[in-house]
Amino acid sequence: MSTSSPLVQLCLVLHNHQPIGNFDNVFEAAYQDSYLPFLNLFEQFPAVRISLHTSGCLMQWLQQHHPEYLDRLAALVAQGRIEIVGGAFYEPILTMIPARDRVGQIRSFSRWLEQRLGGKVSGMWIPERVWESALTADLAAAEVQYTILDDYHFRCAGLNDDELYGYYITEDQGRIVRVFPGSERLRYLIPFADPWETIEYCRSIGEAHPGAVLVFGDDGEKFGTWPDTKRHVYEEGWLERFFTLLTENQDWLRTSTLAETIQSTRPRGKIYLPDASYREMTEWALPVAKQHEYEALTHEFESQPGWSSLKRFIRGGFWRNFKVKYPESNEMYSRMMYVSSLVQQAEQEKCPAETLEIARKYLYQGQCNCAYWHGAFGGVYLPHLRNAIFQNLILAEEVIERWSRQRSSWIECVADDYNFDGLQEIRLANESLTTWIAPQQGGQIYELDVRANGHNLLATMQRREEVYHAKVLKGQQQAEGEAASIHDRVVLKRNDLNEFLNYDQRLRKSLVDHFWDENVQLAAVASGRAVERGDFAEGSYRATIRRNPERIQVMLEREGNAWGVPLKLTKGVTLNQRTSELELAYLLEGLPQGSRFHFGIEFNFAGLPEGQGDRYFSTGSERQRRGHLGERLDLQQVRDLQLTDEWLGLQIALEWDRPGGVWTFPIHSVNGSEAGYELVHQSVVVQPHFLVEADREGRWSLRLRLAVACTKPVELLRRGDAPPATVAPSRIG
Repeated sequence: MSTSSPLVQLCLVLHNHQPIGNFDNVFEAAYQDSYLPFLNLFEQFPAVRISLHTSGCLMQWLQQHHPEYLDRLAALVAQGRIEIVGGAFYEPILTMIPARDRVGQIRSFSRWLEQRLGGKVSGMWIPERVWESALTADLAAAEVQYTILDDYHFRCAGLNDDELYGYYITEDQGRIVRVFPGSERLRYLIPFADPWETIEYCRSIGEAHPGAVLVFGDDGEKFGTWPDTKRHVYEEGWLERFFTLLTENQDWLRTSTLAETIQSTRPRGKIYLPDASYREMTEWALPVAKQHEYEALTHEFESQPGWSSLKRFIRGGFWRNFKVKYPESNEMYSRMMYVSSLVQQAEQEKCPAETLEIARKYLYQGQCNCAYWHGAFGGVYLPHLRNAIFQNLILAEEVIERWSRQRSSWIECVADDYNFDGLQEIRLANESLTTWIAPQQGGQIYELDVRANGHNLLATMQRREEVYHAKVLKGQQQAEGEAASIHDRVVLKRNDLNEFLNYDQRLRKSLVDHFWDENVQLAAVASGRAVERGDFAEGSYRATIRRNPERIQVMLEREGNAWGVPLKLTKGVTLNQRTSELELAYLLEGLPQGSRFHFGIEFNFAGLPEGQGDRYFSTGSERQRRGHLGERLDLQQVRDLQLTDEWLGLQIALEWDRPGGVWTFPIHSVNGSEAGYELVHQSVVVQPHFLVEADREGRWSLRLRLAVACTKPVELLRRGDAPPATVAPSRIG
């Protein structure tokens, strides 16, 4: 193309991110496979410019482990070859967190970037491109001038394809932000198609729309970390050929940063974008049944005339509904909102700036988005990510509690709607444990926090159907050595995954009350196929709180039935001021004489992986080992069971006052990962169970003790400490 041909500006925007809680070796592998080789090659092509966003989680890891990489970035910023794009420090979904935290995270990260790398930070990356119009005013308040979303957002607003080659102004409450549409076509071309296809696509746009601005915005991990891409991008020379073509065609195709583009071109107009995220995300947010329907309809119509015009009016779901699709996500969200309100209240009560700074670091880390949703892989199903979220939130609360109480020994019990379901939950806490109880959801304990190390023993995950399980059942395989988009790969990491596609009827929590057939077997209970014979597991319980200065009891009562027989079940949860144990008491009333009932009490313990020699079951005063924490145990006539995790420094002792059986079994889910479909250990179930026979008054009682010991408390951050990129994650067995 001659120098008189139309100029196309190509904005290459890379987004590099590793979540809070990810393993150190994963950070290092991504650095060696993606970030470092990309930079090494980029430096050799001085005509190429990019805009680079690196999340705060990753930036602080790089500062600690590879400061020389950041020094090189700073030099390229000074040369004008790299524009640093800011964002919210720890990569939260902005619509998920309070406005005060949005602005706080964005401002604090911009300051950090400017101090470390130089240059003015004026633009930001929107995590997962989850957008709602009300964000505009908050971004402007945080001094953000421009951002990038997907062209899907703009199509949903009614724009045609030929209106997507530039940027627009959007407004809220009189505040404006410039918004670029990122090209979905470029996301699928780069780096999977031959580099020449991208050049030719840009040429076709330039010929039809002289002066067009094209924007590629996507994960930097596509360049080396995604499966097969290291070989494809570097060893086979894809990126070198791409940079060479960009250099050879710079007479008409010019790479430009977002900041330069705003300086050199005018906005195409004003637009108000609907609530949306990228197209695939809207599909993942749908309930599974609707996902199947969505896929079927898409396949049915995509080959028909007019589909290209029709599909712009087809939308998936809404990001916030991940908190409905996965109640475990809502548990983290509601916990985060509680802690955020504590930090805000502490600020209003003149908490020292040093304490607030430390608490906010933990809070902001606990807002990292990756564990709050699930798409093609990872996300909420990764135990180490959930553990890290809860740990940061619990430690943020601990910082505020230590300042506000000024004493080590205390106890309290408060009822409120903590999880925003219109019902009241109960928070029972002392300086060692925090127990969260849902009276109207089976009287279950749905969160149990060990304050010393910030571990939530109930950061569990329900086994549920996912749309990709159909692919697992078909056993499809991606051709060896073929680089493909992460959305198109089908690789099974073991051949028996279909045997683990068991689904639970309810969340995996503790103090769940079951009535089973007398001859029910462990295998049926473990698979979720055992028939529930009572209505207590998820029934509504009346709650009464009994207090004295050093001891608080939550009493839970329900009239229900088992096998159609009317029964009354009362259970008590008692916490003493100076202990790290729960006293649990059960009373069954209305039992008919001469009948036997098979009664089980389910406990779940999360974050204690299987298959490790230093993580094991034991029984008796001599601590007789019974196997690692993934073992299925079917013990008879026992009175106790201990779970020990030497690596985390946790021991959970469960004891009961009459002999009975106890079942244990692991909870596994089958999930997608970057490398293929795999088995993930989520939690371990411990279920004492008893053959209940009535006394003369038709009653039966049981007392249990749940004691937690922590030998490795976490040392809280000090002012100025860089928050760790990984916060005591649990290994996956």
